[in-house]
Amino acid sequence: MKKIYIIKENDTSSRLDRWIKRNLSNIPQSLIEKNIRKGNIKVNNKKKKGSFKLTLNDKISVYNFNFKANENKKVQTRYDASKTELKKTSGIFIEDNENYVVINKPAGIAVQSGTKTRKNIIDILRSTKEFDGVSPFTVHRLDKETTGILIVAKNRKFAQLFTSLFRIRKIHKTYLGISVGTPNKTKGIMKDELIYYEGEKKSTVQAITNYQVLDSNNNYSLLKLNPVTGRKHQIRKQLLINGTPILGDSKYRITKNYPSKKNELMLHAYKINFSIAGIKYSFYAEPPENFVYTLKQKYLKIY
Repeated sequence: MKKIYIIKENDTSSRLDRWIKRNLSNIPQSLIEKNIRKGNIKVNNKKKKGSFKLTLNDKISVYNFNFKANENKKVQTRYDASKTELKKTSGIFIEDNENYVVINKPAGIAVQSGTKTRKNIIDILRSTKEFDGVSPFTVHRLDKETTGILIVAKNRKFAQLFTSLFRIRKIHKTYLGISVGTPNKTKGIMKDELIYYEGEKKSTVQAITNYQVLDSNNNYSLLKLNPVTGRKHQIRKQLLINGTPILGDSKYRITKNYPSKKNELMLHAYKINFSIAGIKYSFYAEPPENFVYTLKQKYLKIY
């Protein structure tokens, strides 16, 4: 038995093994590689490695192979947005074109589903009119409780473009954060070695963030933050290391003197700049009402 699949534009530049997992079945990598070696999976009637990059109109031939997923593996189902959620989502779009959207992500919603949460922005976007007939592609992330600018691609070409721009640091982000305490200097560069664990494996990476104190009253400060590197929880970790954690952060804080309430992390992705084909783009996301209210409550000037 032979099946043939034609590669469409949305799947160009995708690895063969990843295309199989995404379009045929989420089977173990070892099984994919085994059948590629045996010639059960070919591209344009030729054997290719799993890392082979597909191009438009490539023909993938599958011979005598039943793509049956591991029955013991839990299947991750998509989150179905309610009518109320979709109605609220209509107001988060800052930019919408044929290749990508820029949204102002609200607090309390993860970018993608995970082991602890199903509700996520990507699945909600699938059901919006802005993504009618196309699929959303993640190109970067924000923490669940962080609000603000988020780019979501509408096709693989622009997903890869944005991913490349992030990797070579050609996309510049500006955050606003309310910190507990005030940095020693009104502006400077934070350079820290951050430790991460993946299982029992420990890794240390450098994190760099430029900061500026926009206003301060000794107890709290409004900070402008420009991360140079893109480490997980970078800003939150660095501000804790430097003694001025983000207000409302329940994970990265100094003591229990500053209890955190749900959905009150005072960190907002305010601005993003990048260039495509020589054209400069700049987008802004207004902070949520809770952020502005907290500024007033802490007697800080609104930026």
